[in-house]
Amino acid sequence: MRTTIADIAREAGVSTATVDRVLNNREGVKVRTRDRVMTAAERLGYLEGIAPPRDQGDLALDFLLPGGSNTFMKMLAGHLEEMASQRQKEAVIRVHTIEGFNPDALAARLHAIRGQTHGVGVIALDHPTVREAIRNLSVEGVPVLTLVSDISNVPRVGYVGIDNRAAGRLAGHLLGRFMGPGRGKVALFAGSLSYRGHEEREMGFRHMLAEAFPALTIVELREIRDDTQRAYQEARTLLRTYDDLGGIYNIGAGNRGIAQALEESGRARQVVFIGHELTEHTRRFLLSGIMDAVIDQNPRVEAREAVDRLIRAARNDNSQRAVPVRIQAIFRENIPEI
Repeated sequence: MRTTIADIAREAGVSTATVDRVLNNREGVKVRTRDRVMTAAERLGYLEGIAPPRDQGDLALDFLLPGGSNTFMKMLAGHLEEMASQRQKEAVIRVHTIEGFNPDALAARLHAIRGQTHGVGVIALDHPTVREAIRNLSVEGVPVLTLVSDISNVPRVGYVGIDNRAAGRLAGHLLGRFMGPGRGKVALFAGSLSYRGHEEREMGFRHMLAEAFPALTIVELREIRDDTQRAYQEARTLLRTYDDLGGIYNIGAGNRGIAQALEESGRARQVVFIGHELTEHTRRFLLSGIMDAVIDQNPRVEAREAVDRLIRAARNDNSQRAVPVRIQAIFRENIPEI
């Protein structure tokens, strides 16, 4: 006997109206429900002679990254787009850029892709509206993966990125060793402490200074929204205020602005400057001596790992272990080739 729509509905645990909408490709059905119906239809042989079996390319993955002048984020987006080209037979990978420090804009985009995605990778602000949007995706069976900066109290399939607290401790160790014994003043710059990763780096940095370099005093913490021009203006003001400033740790982006202010003040190579991410700009600052060290994470590895894990999660495949992302301290003497 030929399989009927009622048979598919019973097998998939849905109504016959839902089955009809799915088979006729109408809107209004959640992605997971649509997958369950199509799987039941294939298993019962309903689609034989009607449509070819669905392949892995039916997977749609969405990555939401902050926009702006952050060079590292542009590098990560570029690597994700490379992965989209390389793995198009397995999934359709889409990269979206969102205003970096607007939680409502990020939450709105997360809500907007509901019903259109099989997996989401996000650099998420730790904010109630964002957490709620992620929970709603999870309720619908959409796996969510955090990248670069994690987020608390949400259901997610994993995190791809470095241990940010350990990175902050490493920055504190390096800055303390470069500044040497004795008292000194230190300033911090952060993109936004709404990013859990930035908050964790600050925490690790402060703990390291308290443990190993108690004579160093943190005199300022300025949030610069990862904006180069804002970083420049804030650094200029800071250097005018503290003529005895001995060290700067930049937790996020904006290194170009800080470097410009240091050069214009005539204090480049006098103030110890530690930052994050090896880019075309920080590479130049290391070579010139404006920056003393860069704490790097590999965006190519993160893009590959994120795509791998989301594809597996969308297929309910938990067979492969996560690959940790390594923290690397880079100095003038060990800058790797591009």
